[in-house]
Formats: sequence, structure tokens, C-alpha cells
Amino acid sequence: MNVGIVSDHRGIVLKQKLTDYLNKKGYTVIDYGTNSKERVDYPDFAFELCNNVINNNVTLGIAICGTGIGMCIACNKVKGIRCAKVSNANEAFLARQHNSANIVALSADTCLLEAKDIIDKFLTTNFSGDERHIKRIEKITEYEVKHER
Repeated sequence: MNVGIVSDHRGIVLKQKLTDYLNKKGYTVIDYGTNSKERVDYPDFAFELCNNVINNNVTLGIAICGTGIGMCIACNKVKGIRCAKVSNANEAFLARQHNSANIVALSADTCLLEAKDIIDKFLTTNFSGDERHIKRIEKITEYEVKHER
């Protein structure tokens, strides 16, 4: 499986540790940046990851920033992306099984052991395909803001 990974300047250490971990497990990890501790704008990297998920260059993605929240918000601006900011392996499991999340967002402060558990669960869990979950995802995908005048 090809996995895309990105981080901002705060997430670079965790990103490198997870990349090494996943490579040892046999995953092909594609790093879309950043590769510097100099301050960067996380949306640039989030959008690069999203484009590669949408274009099927990678199967799933991992996004890391200070809190994980900024990356998650940016990723979810891209049509077809369902990014979940998770804090534990159970949330990663449910994000994949119920929401068919295709990107997981993590805080740079997540301890490595917890981050490994989260990523393992995220990458090995399949979407349930249950009708109730499909219906909910379709509602999210098809929603358009209605402007009242």
C-alpha cells in the first residue's frame, strides 16, 4: 500500500519517525513535505497530500501539524477528502469503518507509541460499507450551502 504523509515544521520529527516505522512494516511511504524546521504554511502541504489521495497516487494519507486541527480543516476543504483528526486508535478505527476517512490528522505532540497504534489501526481498517454509513457520507458529500435572501 502507498501511504502519503505530510507535516508542517512542528510535525517533522513525528513524521520522520512514522515514515521509518511504516517503511520497516513494508509500506511505501511518499513524503510530500515539509522537510525543514523552518516555519511553513500547513495548507500548502495538506493540499498536496489531498491531490495525491484524490488522484490515487497514494491509498491513504497522514497529516501532522501542531494540533492536527489545522491540517484536518484544510484537508476537508478538498472535495472527496474525508480527514479525521484523531487522538487514539479507537477513533482511527471508527473514522475508517464508519466514515471511510482517507486521511488521518495527528498532533505533533502525540507520543510515538500512541501514534503507531493510531496509524496501524487506520491503515488496517476497512470501511464497513453499511448502508447507514454510505447514506451519511453521501449527505456530507452532496451538501451545498443554501443562501437565503
